[in-house]
Amino acid sequence: MSAHPEVAPAGPASAQTARRSATLRGMMWMALGGLLLVTMNALMKRMTAEMSPFQAQFLRYLFGLAVMLPWVMRAGLAAYRPNRLPGQLWRGVIHTAALTLFFVALPHVPLADMTAILFTSPIFVLAGAALVLRERVTAARWAAAAVGFAGVSVVVWPHLRGGEAGVWSLVMLASSPFFAASFLINKALTKHDSPAVIVTWQNLVVTLLALPLALPFWEAPTAFQWGAFLVCGLLGSAAHIAMTRAFSLGDISAMQPVRFLDLVWSSLLGLALFGDSPTFNTMAGGAIIVASTIWIARREAIERRASAGT
Repeated sequence: MSAHPEVAPAGPASAQTARRSATLRGMMWMALGGLLLVTMNALMKRMTAEMSPFQAQFLRYLFGLAVMLPWVMRAGLAAYRPNRLPGQLWRGVIHTAALTLFFVALPHVPLADMTAILFTSPIFVLAGAALVLRERVTAARWAAAAVGFAGVSVVVWPHLRGGEAGVWSLVMLASSPFFAASFLINKALTKHDSPAVIVTWQNLVVTLLALPLALPFWEAPTAFQWGAFLVCGLLGSAAHIAMTRAFSLGDISAMQPVRFLDLVWSSLLGLALFGDSPTFNTMAGGAIIVASTIWIARREAIERRASAGT
């Protein structure tokens, strides 16, 4: 008999437990990323009201790139050479298209409603994850996304019945499929490159593509605006690193329902910064959205504990 006890190999139950644990960690990273991103969008909403949205878009990503440069220089350029350069370039092109629509509409749409409109992107993400990435999207995740989308519809419906606000809401809605495509490419890239590499290349490509759009509308920024864009660069890069980390820990279809919590953050910031009191529709839709998020998170936790006990 051996003097040392043998260690039983990890079985299917252990692997399933580890996978669900990683999914829950990913959901926490996604919640943090959403909070950072909504905070940045609140600041960008003010910037797009003070200057051309095209210039604001360029400066946001220029500073996002500048924030990453110290890490790039410390690790060396070779460490940030992507393994899938075409994927990085295509993601930059698609993300730029999404951002252009987004920033053009941003000054005209309340912060909470803007966030709610963008919640249509998880529906496109779930469909893409099933059709393109061949992920197994469970019925529970489809249900959580569907209930969340119903809450979004409650928020958005008053703006889609005509008038200028309805037009800008539709422009912002048009950005959702592009953001969804960008998220799907991001998920695929996490198999080959680190979150820092992906975010750095996103900032680089978007900056280069946004520059020609910004030049015809260029105005010298004030000292406050330069500082605001520096903060936006920090918040945006941190948000995308957190979200990319979330994508690397679990299925993208499990991460997306957590984004519905962004409506809570945006409602609070819109009230604090712009005096936008959430409407009844916003609050009712937000309650539906939060309920769907809590339900899917609890279901994932219960399944993890059940598999751990087997």
